Amino acid sequence: MSATVTGDQPSPSGTRQGLFRTILNRFRHLIRELGKFGLVGGVAFGVDFAVFNVARQVWEMETLSAKTVSTVVAATIAFVGNRFWTWRHRERTGMAREYLLYFFFNTVGLAIALACLWISHYGLGSVWPGVFKSWLADNISANLIGAALGTLFRFWSYRRFVFVGPAAQDAPPVITKSD
Repeated sequence: MSATVTGDQPSPSGTRQGLFRTILNRFRHLIRELGKFGLVGGVAFGVDFAVFNVARQVWEMETLSAKTVSTVVAATIAFVGNRFWTWRHRERTGMAREYLLYFFFNTVGLAIALACLWISHYGLGSVWPGVFKSWLADNISANLIGAALGTLFRFWSYRRFVFVGPAAQDAPPVITKSD
């Protein structure tokens, strides 16, 4: 009788499933951080989107000013979420340092979103105002394209420069309840 590998048995490390598990185990921490960052970013995106549109439609603010205000509000919410949840396991380097670096890199992320919005609204909008100076075009350029490019930059910069280093060695161990 020959032995067969089933879904219930572990696969040898040379198989496709073994390779997938090896890669997953190697990058598990990064996947968790990216997931938490994405969830915090999703909440911040919702706030950014809402404030931007209220500022444009209700308060009748100029486009770039509305995006600046919405980004500052959303970034403040994202800082709290990222510092105390996404990267809570990382060593602290001081609230003032983290806050200043965080908002510096958010300013760069804002510049990326504003550049996308400026190109669309003022650059392409001068050629096709009926298309690129619309509510939909402003939202696509600022809140989709600009936010996506800015988010990639922010994830890299926060992880590399703001919330640095591994967990502190004297951190209390995580206690799990076993049944």
